[in-house]
Amino acid sequence: MKNSDAVWSIVDAKTPAFIELSDRVWDAPETNYEEFTSCAEHARLLEAEGFRVTRHVAGLPTAVMGEAGDAGPVIAILGEFDALPGLSQEAGIASQRALVDGGNGHGCGHNLLGAGSMLAAAAVKDFLAQNGLKGRVRYYGCPAEEGGSSKGFMVRAGTFDDVDIAISWHPAAFTGVNNPISLACNEINFHFNGRASHASATPHLGRSALDAVELMNVGVNYMREHMPSSARVHYAITNAGGGAPNVVQAKATVRYLIRARNLPELLDLVERVKKIADGAALMTETTVRHEVVSGDANLVGNAALEERLQSHLERLGPTLFDGKDKEVAREFQATLSQDDISASYARFGLKPRKDRSLCDLIYPLYSGDGSIVGSTDVGTVSWVVPTVQMRGATYAIGTPGHSWQLVAQGKLPAAHKGMAHAAKAMASLAVDLLCDPDLVAVAKQELKERLDSTPFVNPIPNDVDPPLPEKRDV
Repeated sequence: MKNSDAVWSIVDAKTPAFIELSDRVWDAPETNYEEFTSCAEHARLLEAEGFRVTRHVAGLPTAVMGEAGDAGPVIAILGEFDALPGLSQEAGIASQRALVDGGNGHGCGHNLLGAGSMLAAAAVKDFLAQNGLKGRVRYYGCPAEEGGSSKGFMVRAGTFDDVDIAISWHPAAFTGVNNPISLACNEINFHFNGRASHASATPHLGRSALDAVELMNVGVNYMREHMPSSARVHYAITNAGGGAPNVVQAKATVRYLIRARNLPELLDLVERVKKIADGAALMTETTVRHEVVSGDANLVGNAALEERLQSHLERLGPTLFDGKDKEVAREFQATLSQDDISASYARFGLKPRKDRSLCDLIYPLYSGDGSIVGSTDVGTVSWVVPTVQMRGATYAIGTPGHSWQLVAQGKLPAAHKGMAHAAKAMASLAVDLLCDPDLVAVAKQELKERLDSTPFVNPIPNDVDPPLPEKRDV
């Protein structure tokens, strides 16, 4: 208890600088592997805090790592700072108003995620120094979570090989330990090649790549009846072969995002989708080539870490939002449907309450049925390092993820308070781990037993490179 109080006081003292970091990142929203400004901001604050800074982690130009301490266990606290395309929005107003037409926006709160995680790491760093303790704390600034799977590439490069425990969080409507359920996924391009021809004069000489794409989509849609109910398959035609209907399209590409409850189910489903693509190529006398773009493993839970983190959250209590915070949150709730608000409660297994605009509780451990889930590259880390994640309330209940409403709330006082609250919980867990080698050992044994029955397979093949833009110094 004494350790927790001490590290929470350090978080309080450091919070203003990290609010400024979060807001600077919000002001410069950058998407997958383009987060040069955001990465540079994180690196500057890491240096100012006295961390040993490593840039270009795993060969990724917008990945950064800061380390402090020596010897002892290595505790990693994971952060992110990528934004989403098309979500530009003015801050603090409950009406849709883009700052830049078609611009980016922090519609998943990663400006808060990265700053909050670094705040926790900085507090642990100071706690170690003040108490003369052995141990290392690392902050990992990870790019491209939104479909770029940077942590999967980092795992493949061995970035986490010497890490003992990983901790992370995510902005949310409610506060509690994350129910460790997510969908494993692969994003794959299917490139079809045919033969161009005059669509009227010599259609018999053409072989349509676009026909192959459409037939593949039909085949996958028929497959939906015969795949696990928890699986999800989405697609987008990224190259329809051109805009001229009087030309038989010689090239076309469809991108598939294939999701399943776990890695074995994912690998099986991917092979079935590939067979459908081969069949579409056979029917149209075209050829097909598939190209993996990204991939995430499903989350692996760790009860020892989850139970300890929950105990810290329950002692800390919910974030103390004031009347003004709640009033502003109600303005944003007025832009939402009742279905939005009900779905938010359902995700965390809570009963809806009409008089609540911001979270005023810590939700129970393992609440929710896991039916409303997406994918995250934290999942890949959780297969190689015992990992725990929490959710921290930073926005109005009912706010949809990846929405203009979430972007608009990213610089509000409520968001800043929720970020600091999450940092306290993560920091106190990290201190526990550094002071309690038995807890680290129990968490490691739990993961080992899981891997003994289901070995890890990285969903990103060794021959796939991250889709990096032109490199710049950060």
